[in-house]
Amino acid sequence: MTEQIEIGNPIRTRAIIEQYGLSAKKSLGQNFLTDSNVLVNIVTAAEISEEDDVIEVGPGIGALTEQLAKRAHHVLAFEIDENLIRVLDDTLAPYDNVTVLNHDVLKANLANEIAENLDGKHHLKVVANLPYYITTPILKNFMASSLPIEKMVVMMQKEVAERLTANPGNKEYGSLSVVVQYRMDTKIEFAVPAKVFVPKPKVDSAILSLTPRTEYTVKPDDEAHFFKTVHGCFMHRRKNLWNNLQGMFGKTPEIKEEIQIVLDDLQIDPQIRPERLTVADFIRLSNRLLPTDLKQK
Repeated sequence: MTEQIEIGNPIRTRAIIEQYGLSAKKSLGQNFLTDSNVLVNIVTAAEISEEDDVIEVGPGIGALTEQLAKRAHHVLAFEIDENLIRVLDDTLAPYDNVTVLNHDVLKANLANEIAENLDGKHHLKVVANLPYYITTPILKNFMASSLPIEKMVVMMQKEVAERLTANPGNKEYGSLSVVVQYRMDTKIEFAVPAKVFVPKPKVDSAILSLTPRTEYTVKPDDEAHFFKTVHGCFMHRRKNLWNNLQGMFGKTPEIKEEIQIVLDDLQIDPQIRPERLTVADFIRLSNRLLPTDLKQK
C-alpha cells in the first residue's frame, strides 16, 4: 500500500506532489530529495538515537523528518512554507514524536521554541537539508546562539561545503572558512548528486557535519573585532595582508609602523596572502590589532 512506502521513495514523492498539487518554490530553494539511502545515511552521519532531540529546518514533505523520527526522541521542524503544513500533517501522521512549526527559523526565538516543545533532557542536534540561498545565515544563526547543540549535520551546495572545510593555502579558503572553523570542527561526510532531487538542481550537494570546538590554543580577546579583522583581511583577495590591513586601519606612518611591529612580533610576513593564515594566526593578529591600539578609519 502507498502509505507503507517511505516518503523519500521516488514513487511516494511523486504521489504526494500530485495529490497536493505541489510545485517546488524557487524563492524558497525547495528541492525534494528522492533517495531513501541518502536520507538514512544523513541520519546515520548525525548519529541520531533515542537520546537525541533534533531541530530540522525546511522539512518539505517530510522525507528526512520521517527518518529522523524513526530514531530520535523528538523532532522539532521549522517550515516557512504554509502550504506544506497540511501536507506534513498527513505524511507525518504516523509519528507522534514530531512537532512542525510554521516559522521562519531565522526569525524564530529558538530558545523559547525549544523550551516549549522539547523536554530539555536529551542531547540537541541539528539535521537539515538547507536551502542553498540561505545556508550561511542559518548556520551563523545556530552558531551565534547559546543553544547546547552537540552536532549539526546539514546538506548544502557542494561548493559551499568545500569552502567551509578548506585548509589554509587552498583556493576555497576564505573568511567564511575561518569564521566557521573558529567555532566548529567541520567534515564533509559524503556527496549527493543532483539527480536524486525533484526538481533536479544545477549543482551537486554535500553532507557536512559540524561539531562545536571545545579546545582552543588561543581565543579572541574581542570576538566581534576578530570577525571584523577576518573579513577585512579577505576584503580584496588579490591583495596581500599588508595592503588589506592598511585598508582596514589606515595608512598614516604611525599606523603603518604599529602594524609592522605587530607582524614582526607574530613572525607573519606582510607580503603573505590572507588565505595562507590559520585560524589561530587570525586570532593572534586580531588580539594585537585591537581598536584601542589603532585608530580605524
